[in-house]
Amino acid sequence: MQNTAKLESQDEVVAEAGKIATAKAKPGMSHDDKDELLENAMMGVLDRNVAIPWFGNVEEFAKGGPPPAGGKFLMHYEPRLPQMPEKPTLMDYLKKRLLLSKRGGNHLLQSANLARKNGLPDKLVLACLLHDIAVVAHIRTDHGYYGAQMIEPYVDEETSWAIRYHQALRFFPDPSVGYEYPELYTRVFGEDYVPPNYVKQAYDEARNHKWYMSARLVTMNDLYSFDPNVKVDVDDFTDIIGRTFRQPEDGLGFDNSPSSHMWRSLIWPNNFL
Repeated sequence: MQNTAKLESQDEVVAEAGKIATAKAKPGMSHDDKDELLENAMMGVLDRNVAIPWFGNVEEFAKGGPPPAGGKFLMHYEPRLPQMPEKPTLMDYLKKRLLLSKRGGNHLLQSANLARKNGLPDKLVLACLLHDIAVVAHIRTDHGYYGAQMIEPYVDEETSWAIRYHQALRFFPDPSVGYEYPELYTRVFGEDYVPPNYVKQAYDEARNHKWYMSARLVTMNDLYSFDPNVKVDVDDFTDIIGRTFRQPEDGLGFDNSPSSHMWRSLIWPNNFL
């Protein structure tokens, strides 16, 4: 069960922290600096420390880790984010967590929308809707594996398989279906980037698998340059989710599945333990 005790509402925390951060902001501050200022202001309002995973602050950990922090920490309480219901559904996670990221959320919605327009079966439209959930709200590294593991207990095996292997297939063109190496990757990784061996091995395995085209179709509907003017409503996918995602009765994250802990981490992303 969730601890629903609240010190302040989300709106109160954000409003008060916004006032503090605005008063301390200086001309010319970067977007990241402003975000950090607001984050610190929120913690001041809450009188709580935030436990940041080591991979979220690599530079500090490489120097020996952060100094001990006094006071209280966030623990099964996250007023900075919308309150989740006691028995959350996938749609709750989409609306109250994953789609809070405007760019990442639009990417998921537009990829799924394209897949639906292209006539993909429901289970692959769902794969496109969820293919980057780890990137958006969990971790970028090996996001295909994390994303697949999160949804495996609740979907058709082909859906999770497609999400797992789309990660490797993105790096390898397939002229037979018109898939080219993304120009974006050349820009952000460099012209000389070569995927590591485990990615090549995953590609070889997928290339010879009966579901190869399922994962390839995810990459082909994986929009790297989506139209910011196109608005897609997540509610448009309610029926597809209902047909392809097995919602646990006890709530997603509280059903003792092998991936329940991964969903709970989206409810309370900065628990101390």
